[in-house]
Amino acid sequence: MSEDHGGGHHTNYFAIFGVLCFCTIISVVFDWISPDNKLVLIVLVLGVAVAKALFVMAYFMHLKFEGNWKFLLLSPTVILAMGLPLALYPDIGVHYYTLATPQAQQTVEHDDHASEEAAASPSHDE
Repeated sequence: MSEDHGGGHHTNYFAIFGVLCFCTIISVVFDWISPDNKLVLIVLVLGVAVAKALFVMAYFMHLKFEGNWKFLLLSPTVILAMGLPLALYPDIGVHYYTLATPQAQQTVEHDDHASEEAAASPSHDE
């Protein structure tokens, strides 16, 4: 009697686990090194995180062994993932964080008054 379960795909899950642990160690090392340019650190850590996500999706979610129809099913998600930041950009990215908002103006005015008062008061260190 044959023991074939219809698949024929053999995945060494311990090897994938080892790769994920190695990627985690790399992320921690990047954080310990912490280059002067924070943008470089962000790109490196996010790159490792994307690699880990791809390993999990490919092997633990068995997407590596699926047909090409998975791309058709993921296309609405990709469209929404690209469209959401574009739709929110005018509200969050441009308008809200400008100095024209009352909250920002009050903070700037408060900081100006505090620095003027500090400059006008005599020093207590003498």
